[in-house]
Amino acid sequence: MSKNDIRYDLLEKLKAHHCFWSYEPSSWNKATDDQIIEKTLIHLDLPEINQLFTLYGKQHVKRVWLDSLIPQGDYYRTLNRFFAWYYFGAKNPDVYLKTQETRHFNRMFA
Repeated sequence: MSKNDIRYDLLEKLKAHHCFWSYEPSSWNKATDDQIIEKTLIHLDLPEINQLFTLYGKQHVKRVWLDSLIPQGDYYRTLNRFFAWYYFGAKNPDVYLKTQETRHFNRMFA
């Protein structure tokens, strides 16, 4: 499967999950890579999340995760704990998440 096929497949699955409800119907396929990563992490399952790493690479997915999901704190706590442990190898996910949240907020207010 080519990278374009993977991207299209992810967009179709996100569309089926109504993740682009606020988009104009003709523009949902113009979602940015970061939007696709964020919405896939939140709404889709492991096979699709694994496709993200094939399509964008671990560092890009991790950056989007750190910038988009981590700052939301308790709202995605369980999901973020899983990602920290399963995908990013955190030995102690709770400490890792707290550290990343603190870094994010320190950058915002520096």
